[in-house]
Amino acid sequence: MKKYDVVVVGGGAAGLTSAIYTCRKQLKTVIVSVDVGGQALLTDHIENYPGYEKISGPELMLKFQSQAMKFGAELISEKVVDIVKKGKNFIVELNSGEKYQTKTVILASGKIPRKLGIPGEDRFMGKGVATCATCDAPLFNGKEVAVIGGGNSALEAVELLNNFATKIYLIHRRKEFRADDVIIEKVKKMKKVEILTNVKPLEIKGDKFVNSLVIEGKELKVDGVFVEIGYKLDTAWLKNLVKLNKQGEIIIDDKTNTSTSGVFSAGDVSTVPYKQAVISAGEGAKAGLEAYKYIKGGTVTIDWK
Repeated sequence: MKKYDVVVVGGGAAGLTSAIYTCRKQLKTVIVSVDVGGQALLTDHIENYPGYEKISGPELMLKFQSQAMKFGAELISEKVVDIVKKGKNFIVELNSGEKYQTKTVILASGKIPRKLGIPGEDRFMGKGVATCATCDAPLFNGKEVAVIGGGNSALEAVELLNNFATKIYLIHRRKEFRADDVIIEKVKKMKKVEILTNVKPLEIKGDKFVNSLVIEGKELKVDGVFVEIGYKLDTAWLKNLVKLNKQGEIIIDDKTNTSTSGVFSAGDVSTVPYKQAVISAGEGAKAGLEAYKYIKGGTVTIDWK
């Protein structure tokens, strides 16, 4: 059985950054993830990551990966299916059946946007189809867009896009919205917004980029489609290891500690409220430093003293 100081579960901004920090502390580290890059892979344009006026998600994550591996991180393209604490260590089992022994675990598997499951959605992801208005709204300045969803995230996306787009279609398959009344009333007063309820999206069309959305009864000419129907977490298998909230997020303190000593969590899978790449990277750095502190017996001094 291979032995590590740190097993990082997840290869997005949080996981890769935590590995950079643990490896620089000379901790033997392996990243186990089904992909490298996480949600950042879904966007062609990132304009709010410090140091880059504009960069694609895959390109930014490739830089993260390269830096982590430069410092010695190993990368395994598999899925973690079980983690059990055994004495002072943890046994991490992969879907292949292989098991690793580790002193610490960093859970950074992120969130997965829920999909509509319609033609064109996957084809145009990052090419007009987006799942994060906070990240991508400025890219649609002066353009017409559609927002699909009926909860707070959808209406908050409309509110943000109202600062950029010339026309916004808010599409919901039900008659009533699930969002808070305050934001519903606010959106209803926006002149740029056309609300279409009791309709289902059927297909996203385009050439190189999105140019229309087909819904029941009509085809809308749009440059972008924001899918805001929530996210899903793959954390149920962790319920015997760490405490989760009602949404399935891993509960952490301000230092990324979970309810289990030696297990840390960072990024979108945790209870940190803002799901942004730069925040996930910062949380990953904290998790890496906390893992180092834990292994050293808590004797690490605060770096600014």
